[in-house]
Amino acid sequence: MLLLLRWVPLLLPLLAGSALWAASEVSGRVMDAQGRIVPGATVTLEASGGLRRNAKTDGEGRFRFAAAADGEYRLRATAPGLFSRAVNVALRGKPVVEDVVLSQLAEQHQSVVITDNTVEPEVDLRNEEVFNRTLFTRDDQVLQQLNAGINAGQHEGGGKSLEIRRFGFNLDHGGVNGGLKVMVDDVQQNQGTQGHGQGYLGSLKALSPELIQDVTIINGPFSAEYGDFSGLGVVQIHQRESLPEQLTLRVQGGNFDTARGFVAYSPDAARVDAYLSYEGSYTDGPFENPARYRRDNVNGNYTWTRSEGEKLGFRMLFGRNNFYSSGQIPQDLVSEGVLDRFGYLDPTEGGRVKLGTLASYYSKVRGNGDTFKADGFLSRSLFDLYSNFTYYLNDPVNGDAFQQHDSRLQQGLNAQYTHTHQLGSAPALLVGGANYLDNEINVGLYPRDGRAPAGVTTRAHARVTNAAGYAQENVSLLHNRLMLGGGMRYDVFRYAVADRVNPAEGGVEVAGKWQGKGNAAFTPSRKLPLTLHFNYGRGINSVDARGVVEQRDLPRLATTDFYQAGTSSNFGRFSVATDIFLIDHSHELVYIPDDGSFEFQGPSRAYGYEAKASVALSRHLSLNGGMTKVGNAYYRGGEFRVYVDSAPHFVANAALTMADWHGWSGSLRMRAINHYRLDGEDPSILAAGYTVFDLGLSRRLRRGIEFSVSMDNLTSRDYFETQNYFESRVSPAAPAISRIHATPGYPLTVVVGVTVRLWGRT
Repeated sequence: MLLLLRWVPLLLPLLAGSALWAASEVSGRVMDAQGRIVPGATVTLEASGGLRRNAKTDGEGRFRFAAAADGEYRLRATAPGLFSRAVNVALRGKPVVEDVVLSQLAEQHQSVVITDNTVEPEVDLRNEEVFNRTLFTRDDQVLQQLNAGINAGQHEGGGKSLEIRRFGFNLDHGGVNGGLKVMVDDVQQNQGTQGHGQGYLGSLKALSPELIQDVTIINGPFSAEYGDFSGLGVVQIHQRESLPEQLTLRVQGGNFDTARGFVAYSPDAARVDAYLSYEGSYTDGPFENPARYRRDNVNGNYTWTRSEGEKLGFRMLFGRNNFYSSGQIPQDLVSEGVLDRFGYLDPTEGGRVKLGTLASYYSKVRGNGDTFKADGFLSRSLFDLYSNFTYYLNDPVNGDAFQQHDSRLQQGLNAQYTHTHQLGSAPALLVGGANYLDNEINVGLYPRDGRAPAGVTTRAHARVTNAAGYAQENVSLLHNRLMLGGGMRYDVFRYAVADRVNPAEGGVEVAGKWQGKGNAAFTPSRKLPLTLHFNYGRGINSVDARGVVEQRDLPRLATTDFYQAGTSSNFGRFSVATDIFLIDHSHELVYIPDDGSFEFQGPSRAYGYEAKASVALSRHLSLNGGMTKVGNAYYRGGEFRVYVDSAPHFVANAALTMADWHGWSGSLRMRAINHYRLDGEDPSILAAGYTVFDLGLSRRLRRGIEFSVSMDNLTSRDYFETQNYFESRVSPAAPAISRIHATPGYPLTVVVGVTVRLWGRT
């Protein structure tokens, strides 16, 4: 079967657009933000000329409108305490099926999210409810909310980018060993040839959770739309175009000198969706060397609806953050009582970042239902990280402290056209597009005295361009019971490096790679709510430009072949999905901190299984969860087996969610990982696992005013977010020891806040 999937492209992950091939009416279900069905909801279908038709959902939350004449319609749903904004529906002689998600309380007028809500192995979704009702005290919590088998932890206890682990592989900061591609409104967040690691995700720190509309998660490289860094999945974050109220104000504070404020203005204007927001936050954290972590973010959007189905918009973002950190400290010294768990060895570690992005986007829905969209962006960032991993290992006199610098100009363009058509008598959907990304980078590594450079180790100017084109075809057969699709993508990279220390090591190299995609979904019987899924995709991750130019005999691109087979079922209030997977990497990449480069350590393989489930326990209470279990992850070839290290083989999450019970809403969330190997050959060197509970509650005090409390690490468990095994010397006279270095997780952190929303928009 795996060989067949490799050579016979089958189908793309199920798209919301597949609803075009259902029955000849407008139909669907109404659910609340937790995925519970809403019986008795009022659904309205309104024609552009004013004709209005109403329907009520049945006991399973389903609604149906008989076939209507071609034209433009607006679909909305309401229920006691719940509300959805109108959504445009275009009827072009084909049926439409839409599931409507009621996402907030009526007076808050939150935007509706429309999607196929059945849990699927390859696609997951989080809407704005997850982010809007959570008091975030640290930027890394945004990614932790996604769950979906993603294990993320702080590497230095503060403002540095998260270390990402998934499917048994350590992705460093998101860009190696397959990579996890993160997009914010089609702007790639992974920074290649970065001062601190390939695919660095630090720019996510400028993201304000209140502005998140929804998040789509693809569990592998199954969509031709995404290329570099997509081998182990894609996280596409969509921000709002406007906020439900004209004025939104949130203030919050907690222990460890934690404070945060958010304010946004969203004007009420005809044919315009817009906002301007500011977020400021500060925390010292639990560390003996206070984090002094300060963030400031300014975010704005302006969307002009030029005509029905046509939009032109502009976005802007400015962010900065400064922080100190405790770094990763030797765990043996903590166990011996020499260091506190929140202690430090070098008080000068930390960093500072400034970044800004200007973006524009355009979309047009044509009369035949075809869609064209295009967007572009220009981004500028300055990054300095002050680290000291090994202390006095290499230089017992001056120490091993170093500064990593990255000054970057990014430009990007994306275009996509979606065409509905027929293949014989079968409805089909063709998606084609192109991407272009240009990075101009001044990158360097410097020994330092305090935070002042004390020399030059490496310094280079790199320019990396990536151009790509793709196409994907999807077809519906057997009255929509069989969906087949296949896609192809080609990426070409140009690496140009001018080495300022060793000019002879500069140069220009070019690399390109085809990536095939194939997926299938089959529903054996309409009477049984069971769908079988088969997915295959090849993903790529690019390599640091300096390594490409300096080591011309090594491969320039690494590939990931991802095979997945699974099931999905939806039995009224209960949904479940399961799958098994096999992942082959052409090259495992390991970061070398001494010179800021990466080394290849051979091809690798991982296999395992996943399960996700969601159940509505009552109208106000729901339970959902998921787990990823890796059976094994190892290097292929060699005389004896060497295992892939530094990533857990078990990742689980669960949430018990309450919605609008006597004015209260909240969730009790759990996240857990198992202990895992830190050395591929010695099974006794292990990182400790953990299980952590978080609690969030909110209550409407009166119309437009909400009180919230958040308790992270509810049981105040002692645990470590990240652990790594390497050699270090903690003082000039101390011995060099190979040991585990760890970053502590925060203890119980309590934050309270008040949110005020005024002057609802029409």
